Amino acid sequence: MGAPLATGRLLVCAGLAALAIGSASPMLAAAPETFARTETSAISPAETEYRIGPLDKLDITVFEVKDLSVQKLQVDASGRIILPLIGSIVAKGKTTTELADEIAARLGEKYLQSPQVSVTVAEALSRKVTVEGAVNEAGVFELKGRTSLLEAVARAKGVSKAANPHHVSIVRIVDGTPHAASFDLAAIGAGKAPDPEVEGDDIVIVDSSKAKSFWNGLVQALPALYVLNFL
Repeated sequence: MGAPLATGRLLVCAGLAALAIGSASPMLAAAPETFARTETSAISPAETEYRIGPLDKLDITVFEVKDLSVQKLQVDASGRIILPLIGSIVAKGKTTTELADEIAARLGEKYLQSPQVSVTVAEALSRKVTVEGAVNEAGVFELKGRTSLLEAVARAKGVSKAANPHHVSIVRIVDGTPHAASFDLAAIGAGKAPDPEVEGDDIVIVDSSKAKSFWNGLVQALPALYVLNFL
């Protein structure tokens, strides 16, 4: 479940019959056909520490105890890992610091005195973002740690000459429902607007100045549409 979208221009609509957005993402067109009201809490500037997800690979070091240290230990689909002595432990949703503290506490209960544990994410396989539209190299990119909208677009080699940097959209699934917000990438780059954080499975769509805009297409396609401003 992603965090709600709240910065930029927010779509709120009901009874979506068709998603006729022209050049918008085919992944978006396949999404559930209802946009719902979002809360006003996030997308916010990238301030939160990365949280471990299923299929991530972790390097876990127990200082001075080589036999208990592991590299590229993969989190299973349920979000758990299995460690020597400790057994199964939930890693999903924890930061590396939180997981390290929990491992140290479990080891300290029976096996070691004041253990020192370090956890790092070797591969963040659970978090990917799709960047589409008027960019130089559209694709699906792995997110390593906190990633802002500017950084996500940079992973796609930046906007193309045909881009309209004033209309860049993030589409996110929240509680099974797609939500979309539009941001001014030019204002963000100039330091005049906050740079929102993208999350795993987000879709970033950069509008083209030569084509019907993503937002204008939605306005024309959806009869019951409200555009709210949170700037």
